[in-house]
Amino acid sequence: MTATDPALTALSQGWIALSLLHGKIENRIERALQSGHDLSVREYSLLDVLSRQHSGPGGHLQMKQVADAVGLSQSATTRLVTRLEDRGLLTRYLCDTDRRGIYTDVTPDGLTLLSEARPTNDRALRVALDEAAENPELAPLVRAVEGLKAVPA
Repeated sequence: MTATDPALTALSQGWIALSLLHGKIENRIERALQSGHDLSVREYSLLDVLSRQHSGPGGHLQMKQVADAVGLSQSATTRLVTRLEDRGLLTRYLCDTDRRGIYTDVTPDGLTLLSEARPTNDRALRVALDEAAENPELAPLVRAVEGLKAVPA
């Protein structure tokens, strides 16, 4: 039997802790958004990302950029967009300058739902982080998350 490299073991344990923290946060937010607004975490994230677009040059995201922003494949993102479009929360249209390009915008109903769901998301996130901070293995990760600065839009 060979000895395990302590650095790799620590790295693996860190990854497990990070994955655990992510799961706890996502589960807490998912339950809150589903029960309060009939939204999944992915749906909320997609509405949030798309609501931050602007109509100026370069203001609309390509589907690959949207997929990267919400952590999904392009095909999964397209299916998610279709579901939200079917619910009247998003709309798609052709790009004026490139007829191959398709833009997606949040509808007024989507913006209303997003503004109603945002406090729920924020409260669930705060509760999940507070609970995780009580776990000695997760507390350093919680502090790291809390110490992150907002990225300018």
